[in-house]
Amino acid sequence: MQEDFHYYATYCAAILAGYDHAESLLICHAAQLVDHCSRTWLKTVGGPSDAATTQLQLELMEARTDRPGLIDITRIWSSFHFLPRDLYAEIARGTRNYKDRYRLICGPNGKLLADTVNLARDRSPVAAGIAMHVLADTWAHTYFAGTPSLVINNTNSHFYELFPTEDGGFERKHISFSHNPTAADDPEKRLYVGSVYQSSEYSIMNLGHGRAGHLPDYSYIRYVYLPAWGGYREIVKDNPSDYLHAFSQMVYALRFLRGEEAEFSTDTYATATIAPHRETIREIIAKRRVDASADWKAFGERLSGETIPAFDREKDCEEYRHADPGSKKDTFLGQFFDAALRQKSMVTTRILESGNRLGGLPPRKRRMSS
Repeated sequence: MQEDFHYYATYCAAILAGYDHAESLLICHAAQLVDHCSRTWLKTVGGPSDAATTQLQLELMEARTDRPGLIDITRIWSSFHFLPRDLYAEIARGTRNYKDRYRLICGPNGKLLADTVNLARDRSPVAAGIAMHVLADTWAHTYFAGTPSLVINNTNSHFYELFPTEDGGFERKHISFSHNPTAADDPEKRLYVGSVYQSSEYSIMNLGHGRAGHLPDYSYIRYVYLPAWGGYREIVKDNPSDYLHAFSQMVYALRFLRGEEAEFSTDTYATATIAPHRETIREIIAKRRVDASADWKAFGERLSGETIPAFDREKDCEEYRHADPGSKKDTFLGQFFDAALRQKSMVTTRILESGNRLGGLPPRKRRMSS
């Protein structure tokens, strides 16, 4: 997902869950910051490098793909963007190395999702925001894994967009991918930008949904493709349905984090809460464009009666830089770094407990830099 959902739609979900305007801004700011908190950015802020929740393209291009490098990449991307659905998935065939990668495939409503939401309980709205980023991405990034793997993440020319027909079926139209990083996606021509094919299993080009470009991040699209891990059977991805589920589940999860729900259960949604707004939400999700920020922003401002400022990743940096060492933990960024370290440690530990060797060692707890 991208800023339209992680920032503006998350704000809407927080308002519907009962948070006030200020709290909702904290939640959606933290949710969006997950896509910006790289080691490069952390150096400029003075934050702990272990709190990185993403990697820049340049960082990835320079990243090692030996065992320590793969562990580092996997720890970040599986913890925050491609949360594994089932670390113990049964697989009839395959080497141990293949099973390790297969069991990192992302998807909604796994045990790790419940662990993620429960980890944010009784903590700050900042921790809730990080959890909402992770939750939302389980829906958008389904069928891809947060580790470089050709056999798991590759796509080929068998890739089609599905358009609804009057008889209730779908018409297929072929999707093409270019590899020009300066080009823009063109939904009308069904031409999208994806990473270059690399035959190396562990090439960084084969991380996450890079081969499918930004298609998983667009709420309007339905597509079908043929992943190698699926036994060369077609996989259908229905983003309009998945994004609606993601939004409804965020509202439910945020109600739980506010104490309005006694427990968090997977595959449970705030259907009644969003019912008065369901058609508006469906229309925003289904509109065919690559950025729905304006519509989500307008919807959020109608809900709260307040103005939603544009996301600014630098707005809390000075507070953190100039805070006394003993009070850094109480700043927005201090709370963000603490929650990020907790999330990464939890996911890494669960991966290790499952016997999967791609998790490496849990990140060390570090005192915030002065």
